[in-house]
Amino acid sequence: MLIGAAIIIATVAVVFMVYFTTRFLLQVEPEERTRDLAGSVLFRISALHGLVLALVFASEVVDYHQLAYESAVEVNAISDVYYDADRYGDEANGVRDALRDYLGFIPSQEWASLAQDGTLSGEAWGKWSAAYAATLDLVPATPRQEALRANMLKKIHVIAESRDLREYQAKSGLSSVFWIAALVGVLLVSVGYYTFPPKRDNLILIGIFAGYTGFILFTIYAMSNPYGAPSALEPTLFAELLSEVQG
Repeated sequence: MLIGAAIIIATVAVVFMVYFTTRFLLQVEPEERTRDLAGSVLFRISALHGLVLALVFASEVVDYHQLAYESAVEVNAISDVYYDADRYGDEANGVRDALRDYLGFIPSQEWASLAQDGTLSGEAWGKWSAAYAATLDLVPATPRQEALRANMLKKIHVIAESRDLREYQAKSGLSSVFWIAALVGVLLVSVGYYTFPPKRDNLILIGIFAGYTGFILFTIYAMSNPYGAPSALEPTLFAELLSEVQG
């Protein structure tokens, strides 16, 4: 929350600084034709700036929920493989052991690694590889075991695909170009307000604009890294499945 407060306060400060600086440099009150032109330009820039923020915000929300969905898909695939291995028999105990170890790495290590540098845990990949190898080594003796092995191999590949997507999302953060465009938009809109005298009502309205813009920028920043604070998507499903298979 401190980051959010800092972003909002910084946005408000920048807006008022630009507003008062522009009025100081121009000094005289603009004539009516200039006010009309400034209002027209301000409206268009505000519309474009709002559209940019709205599109990026919507994109981040979609990506955030997509990660939640992909995590559910991965957990479901892990559960399927684990319980199919249990149905297969004692020969598949190696698969179950590897998946239990794999689940232990996700909440404890891999989520933090993704938040910091966008990389997957090498140990988790090793446990996935062990589960895959143990599944490949199974020699079905009955049609039942053959069907179970085929489904396990299919689901293990789903786990790998989900992992790759998880890493892609961690590394595909917002470009610096967006932040430059967002800052330039705030500055230009702030300049456009110079035609309004610094009366109490005008300052309150400008402050509301600045505060809300700062809040939107904070939410975009927060959701751009779904693995870290302040709006981290916790690996709750992985932890719940781990508790289930350990119990």
